[in-house]
Amino acid sequence: MRLGRTLLRWLAGAVLVSALVMGGIVVRIVQFAHADQHAAADTIVVMGAAQYNGRPSPVFAARLDHAAALYRADAAEHIITVGGGQQGDAVTEGEAGRQYLADAGIPDSALVAIGRGVDTLISLRAAAAEMADRGWTSTIIVTDPWHEARCRMIARDLGLSVQVSPVTTGPATDRSVELRYLRREVLGTLFYRLVGGSSGAGSAVI
Repeated sequence: MRLGRTLLRWLAGAVLVSALVMGGIVVRIVQFAHADQHAAADTIVVMGAAQYNGRPSPVFAARLDHAAALYRADAAEHIITVGGGQQGDAVTEGEAGRQYLADAGIPDSALVAIGRGVDTLISLRAAAAEMADRGWTSTIIVTDPWHEARCRMIARDLGLSVQVSPVTTGPATDRSVELRYLRREVLGTLFYRLVGGSSGAGSAVI
């Protein structure tokens, strides 16, 4: 009987700690989903998303448009687009993003495409390596609102000085995807914190 009560207390404690941890993660995700930081930085990093033979998906296009607006507001002198490709793709997400921005009038000299990365961690590692090679240390990360907290956490772990500026338009800001996106980010953050690796939670919510 005493053993049963002890086990119940341990279980209740574990549930309480888990709830507190999960609650803290949710608060951070919501906090940075509504942040918009864009003091001057070395570069803007645009997280990749789906593209179709060089044509960015609506989610990706919203990120690229936001990055272009930041560039034109003199938030940074360079934009890095990251993201690899799926089997059979003619171009990578990084290259599709670079071309989209060039077509929008951003100078080629300001654009850097990194055609690597199939998830958040790998993409940011690739961006951090490129920045180190160029002597850049500070960045503004552009992605969907609910994705910003995890991106910021990983980028800071990689030694970068990070600001976040989430998109304010596009499919990723639709209320219908909020709960799914939030759930994915909580699980991705927990996995990263516990394992330090990619969670597999990089697939699109929308």
